[in-house]
Amino acid sequence: MAKTQEFKATERIEAPQGGPGRGAMGGGMVGQKAMEFVPSGKRLAARLRPDRGKAVLVVLLGVVSVALMSVGPRILGHATDIVFNGFIGKQIPPGTPESEWPQAVQGMDVVPGQGVDFDAVAHVLMIVLAIYVGASVLGWLQGFILNTVVQNTVRTLRQDVEDKINRLPLGYFDRSPRGELLSRVTNDIDNVSTTLQQTMSQLLTSVMTVFAVLAMMFWISPLLALVALVTVPMSLLVTAQIMKRSQGQFVAQWRRTGALNAHVEESFSGHALVKVFGRQEEVEAKFAEENDELAKVSFGAQFVSGLIMPSMMFIGNLNYVLVAVIGALRVANGQLSLGEVQAFIQYSRQFTQPLTQIASMVNLLQSGVASAERVFELLDADEEPVDATGAAAPGRRGEVAFEHVSFRYDEDRPLITDLSLVARPGQTVAIVGPTGSGKTTLVNLVMRFYDIDAGRITLDGVDITAMPRAALRSQVGMVLQDTWLFAGTIRDNIAYGRPGATEDEILAAARATFVDRFVHSLPDGYDSLIDEEGSNLSAGERQLITIARAFLTDPALLILDEATSSVDTRTELLLQHAMAALRTDRTSFVIAHRLSTIRDADLILVMEEGAIVEQGTHEELLAASGAYARLYQSQFTAAAVGEEV
Repeated sequence: MAKTQEFKATERIEAPQGGPGRGAMGGGMVGQKAMEFVPSGKRLAARLRPDRGKAVLVVLLGVVSVALMSVGPRILGHATDIVFNGFIGKQIPPGTPESEWPQAVQGMDVVPGQGVDFDAVAHVLMIVLAIYVGASVLGWLQGFILNTVVQNTVRTLRQDVEDKINRLPLGYFDRSPRGELLSRVTNDIDNVSTTLQQTMSQLLTSVMTVFAVLAMMFWISPLLALVALVTVPMSLLVTAQIMKRSQGQFVAQWRRTGALNAHVEESFSGHALVKVFGRQEEVEAKFAEENDELAKVSFGAQFVSGLIMPSMMFIGNLNYVLVAVIGALRVANGQLSLGEVQAFIQYSRQFTQPLTQIASMVNLLQSGVASAERVFELLDADEEPVDATGAAAPGRRGEVAFEHVSFRYDEDRPLITDLSLVARPGQTVAIVGPTGSGKTTLVNLVMRFYDIDAGRITLDGVDITAMPRAALRSQVGMVLQDTWLFAGTIRDNIAYGRPGATEDEILAAARATFVDRFVHSLPDGYDSLIDEEGSNLSAGERQLITIARAFLTDPALLILDEATSSVDTRTELLLQHAMAALRTDRTSFVIAHRLSTIRDADLILVMEEGAIVEQGTHEELLAASGAYARLYQSQFTAAAVGEEV
């Protein structure tokens, strides 16, 4: 029952099959083909542009800081030369000509008979201390500003994702497992934040250090600098090969994380159902399978990328040996001073260290770019069509007309074909039919949750595609079979449909829908807190609150999708009277499976496979002895058989 979707050569994930209209847990994952590392990295870097002024300041501070840090070893080498020359000068008798000095020290700044000038050494050390303190302060300031830039960038990214979600069509959420979507919005953005925060400062400093140190190395000894550079192509080649193998692993890791989150969210949401049917072992086995797959790809990603650091250290040690040997020979030949060789060795370490740091950040950078790639897939998803300019506002009569409407969720599976009907103002239109016949789809089209393929739908004579969606939906009150409540008080949940409602209006809606009857039994009344699932209320009580919410909106068009399915028979009877009053002077669409609840409807539509096969009143359809009569008789026959048993 699962279809495999193509992602990347390194990863295939089994996604649960589903289709539009099946809820958030149906359908496969979004973003089937991973983008390349470089385009995704460039796009992530481009998001830093709004803070380009601060970014330029960060670069300037980094340049000065790195320049100071790079000059330090050269000056410190001068202190070594002072100490070494003083030590050698102490060994040579005063007045000895240079021709009689040891060959290794000829040409050096040695004064025969003079020892170490500790004042000069102290002066040099104070200069070096001041340089390092200044470099550290500038480095701290650079990090502070860069952190501000990164956090602003991530905050903007989160806001863009939030805005994007509000512009996505309902079909996107129908196709995307909820856990997978949550993983992109939370885990992936957090990983991007961590990556930028940990890599940007080090990466910038490391790159500038490489160039600064390289310049100092050529200044001291071009030969030794060329020797040190021999290892750079080796480092780049090794890093490129490892990155090539590990990037796909990181993409797979985060896709697997999304798949695991989807399974966990689904299992927790349906925890009671899992218990009822005793499917704990199957759920645990599925979790273990997903967890093992995530562990495998995570191990592969971390292990492969982890090879970069030891490889770079090995190459760096080879470089250190070559520099030490050749430098010692040049000191022995008098071509370099001991302080210059000491400074060069420090530079060679400073040269390989940032390269090693860059290499060690590659795995974190790859992980962050892989997460950014998934976030960009969300940001690039197709949005709802933009509302037409100069859009017309709907009226308040509530006349709805379908004119030769055709619609399909999938290209090769037509659902509604050439459907026409008119719902007059004040009429109650009931829609009945077997599961999958298109009943809920019909009201989804009225709400413009989906756009039709052909024909048109009008509200009070105005094509709904010519209306702003917000204006259209503000005229509609909708009560679904699934009761969606929000964390807050009962009062807040009722007022959600009309935030500006007064206390009297909220109480009137609650009394009309019999919410007031059970609220007084709660300790805090209307201020009683409920969680987002309403677990501290019964299913019927939750549904009463959603009906009260629709009452409060005072809509021109009312849509009830099995709105009384979770209430008891007595409450349902009371609600029927209340909704009859609510439906006065407004058009109502009622989707019902229990045909006893829609006997008084002005018009009953019987749908099969997306088409209206019958329409009329209850009595007319029973007299026709067609599809409606068969549905009606099957329900009451089943009830009668049940009573006999």
